[in-house]
Amino acid sequence: MTTANSSLETSLILFKPDAVEKNLVGTVLARFQAEGFRIRGIKMMQLDHAILADHYAHICDKPFFPDIVKFMSKTPVVALALEGENAIARVRDLLGPTDSKEAAPGTIRGDLGEDKMVNVCHASDSTEAAAAELKRFFKDGEVFA
Repeated sequence: MTTANSSLETSLILFKPDAVEKNLVGTVLARFQAEGFRIRGIKMMQLDHAILADHYAHICDKPFFPDIVKFMSKTPVVALALEGENAIARVRDLLGPTDSKEAAPGTIRGDLGEDKMVNVCHASDSTEAAAAELKRFFKDGEVFA
């Protein structure tokens, strides 16, 4: 979400089950905050098939979709609304490529991820996706100015 005449954006970040299981949420959150991002909403939640089918609607017909559902629902995840200047692009740069094996050292996925699925975090890839994803994972009143 971009405010008028500004590059201030809010991105959705999902700390995936690998980040939760390995106690990496605080470590990764600290890296985001060190870059000047501000927390506007944060909560832990268990994802069910319905929300995962909505979130991954673009790939729910693929043969690997059941593996994604199994992985993403095996533990609760942490949903984060993160705000900053050009947040969407900057967060994705900090994370590195989706495939952790291709991510450079110094990126979050390069340092902490394992592969395309076990890659610490999901992050919005556009302002349109961020708006839809924030509504999907946060109720009205759960993201603060």
